Amino acid sequence: MTKTVFTDTSKFLDHISLDCVIFGFHENELKVLVLHYKTTKEYALPGGFLLADESLEDAAKRVLKERTGLDNIFLKQFKVFSTPGRSKSNPAIKDVKDLGIQINHAFFDQRFISVGFYALVEFTKVHPKPDELSDSCDWVNVTDNIELMMDHNLIVNEALDSMRSQLNHQPIGYNLLPDKFTMPELQKLYETILGKELDRRNFQRKILSYKILNKLDERRKGGAYKSPYLYEFNLANYQKALNNGLSGGW
Repeated sequence: MTKTVFTDTSKFLDHISLDCVIFGFHENELKVLVLHYKTTKEYALPGGFLLADESLEDAAKRVLKERTGLDNIFLKQFKVFSTPGRSKSNPAIKDVKDLGIQINHAFFDQRFISVGFYALVEFTKVHPKPDELSDSCDWVNVTDNIELMMDHNLIVNEALDSMRSQLNHQPIGYNLLPDKFTMPELQKLYETILGKELDRRNFQRKILSYKILNKLDERRKGGAYKSPYLYEFNLANYQKALNNGLSGGW
């Protein structure tokens, strides 16, 4: 096999990496974007390394742009993963070797401390693109329990916990839902993130009490039941409410 240069690892800082949990919401299911490696067939979160002249946030934005094609994505740093042996079983090393890619293998053999970011995107706007080691970049349901490489399942779970704890202070619904949505869709999003069912009447009464939604004179068409009304977020009221914190629990 002809060898090609994958990347010049001298551009990156040693021992520092980042992993991105990219959440989308589609057909009432919360999804995560994952890569599928070509030769080892492992699943992995999109991630990368830190260039010497960029911030961690800029590195995460670069990774997100490469995998989703989008700019201006909601992005939140949530945790550092520093278990000493976490990167010792990195299957990327075998993929690099099996694909005949020319690279400094010793770079991957270091101990890496990874900074976790979660991103919220509107599902329909994403155009997933695999990296050089992967044959696909696809959405999977968070409830599917797909086995990810290394500690990436832990990273996804920690991202979910972080998003759940910030549900009353971050514009999570605005970033995951389309511009127009139904009340059942909004409730399903909250239920998926919280991991529990919510009473329909109580949820609707509570959400409407925040005055963060505009009810539209349109209905969702094509369903088996009575077509529900569509809503949109009132961004000014939504941001004000988030600044104060949405009161009460779910």
